[in-house]
Amino acid sequence: MSDEEWDTLVHQLQAQPHAGPRPFFYNRVHARLTADASGQRQTLPGWLRRPAYAALLGALVMTLSGDGAALRPAAGGTHCDACSNGQQSPVLQR
Repeated sequence: MSDEEWDTLVHQLQAQPHAGPRPFFYNRVHARLTADASGQRQTLPGWLRRPAYAALLGALVMTLSGDGAALRPAAGGTHCDACSNGQQSPVLQR
């Protein structure tokens, strides 16, 4: 294509009317925004509806609800003779 053909094509494209939004688009958007803001009360708080916060809260509850058995030393364990700092031996006596 020559330069004149490109120029006429560009002028034809510029002469076309600009596309506008579909009819009643802004009315629908406004209706959705006002419906969300008005009467619909959510049963859960906003921060809990986000999955990351809910997972963090669940992990925190699971961590705090344990009895701490994993943190206490085993009953009847003997101290290692080679351990000078009072650690328990890796092998428990039966």
